[in-house]
Amino acid sequence: MTRWLTDEEQRAWRQLAAVTMLLPAALESQLQRDAGLTHFAYWVLAMLSEAPARARRMSELAALAHGSQSRLSHLVSRLEERGWVRRERADDDGRGQVAVLTDAGYDVVVAAAPGHVEEVRRLVFDALTPDQVQALHDICAAIVARLAPSPESPKSAAS
Repeated sequence: MTRWLTDEEQRAWRQLAAVTMLLPAALESQLQRDAGLTHFAYWVLAMLSEAPARARRMSELAALAHGSQSRLSHLVSRLEERGWVRRERADDDGRGQVAVLTDAGYDVVVAAAPGHVEEVRRLVFDALTPDQVQALHDICAAIVARLAPSPESPKSAAS
């Protein structure tokens, strides 16, 4: 039997669906315009910039970036061509690959970050009260736990 949405759920769903369609396009537009980066590329560069030694295993990076290993591999190839990332063999087992952010790549993400964070603040956080920010975190954490449960799920990665 179909569990139809209530009127309240339908209203909430439509707002969430609108956000999931409009927000990525707005962030992509800002990053393309100001930094010549896709949102996915920015996210990957940022995840590397925050890692110890600015390096992560490709499998871990794909999970953190919420992308497939294939998509990440194609992106890393493009970032390598620009000199922003290099691949190395994993020290611990010699089989896996590690993506390493170069100094040039670090400079790119550092230059792009202020404009990106300002756009995120303008589009999302300036519209919310502190209580709404906490509620947004809790709601998104619950949804992400259903979509992509992993060691990096919100319970262990909450900040």
